[in-house]
Amino acid sequence: MNDLIQTVAVYALPVLFAITLHEAAHAYAAKYFGDTTAYMMGRMSLNPAKHIDPFGTLVIPVLLYLVSGGKFLFGYAKPVPLDFGKLRKPKRDMAWVALAGPAANLIMAVLWTYAIYLMVVVGVQEPFFLKMARAGIFTNLVMMAFNLFPIPPLDGGRVLTSLLPNRYAYKFAQIEPYGFFIVMALVFFNVIYTWWMFPLIYAACWFLSLITPLSFPILFSLLFNSL
Repeated sequence: MNDLIQTVAVYALPVLFAITLHEAAHAYAAKYFGDTTAYMMGRMSLNPAKHIDPFGTLVIPVLLYLVSGGKFLFGYAKPVPLDFGKLRKPKRDMAWVALAGPAANLIMAVLWTYAIYLMVVVGVQEPFFLKMARAGIFTNLVMMAFNLFPIPPLDGGRVLTSLLPNRYAYKFAQIEPYGFFIVMALVFFNVIYTWWMFPLIYAACWFLSLITPLSFPILFSLLFNSL
């Protein structure tokens, strides 16, 4: 139980930021491209309460953490309401709206990386804050990689639907009602992490090393050596 409390304390703020800005970015992009549905419903907000799903964001992750001994964690936020038909160019703009969420997570990973660098520079030695910043990088890269998996209703599924020719896009979109169960099965059998998320997070780690002061070996150690 003490481990759970410590984990919640370290991850609470990074997870709240990751979820809130991810969903708000979807809403902002949708409004920018012509769909004001989320904006009119108050979802283009930085208030975490607007985006948290009590069951998917709180209950499921805690239960899975306890049942798996901290080895398996999964959760979800309240989806932003979108009406793709209201977008100026629905098929094209759907991809940009979908990519806005993962892009927000990548930006936050960059900011958390700089936070670690600044703490090291000014001599912050409190492990809690360093762990929180590391959790910020990890959480955002995991959320980015997971949501880019090309199965609807995940963001990657929306992007792939946008890119496919109309005939195939229509057929592909029809699997959306079953998408959640497909994704859960792939998560359970560790397919998504091994063959999709790990390579993407690895690549993102390399990208962060190019645009931040932290080197790739340091970032790799921060993220992968403690997984």
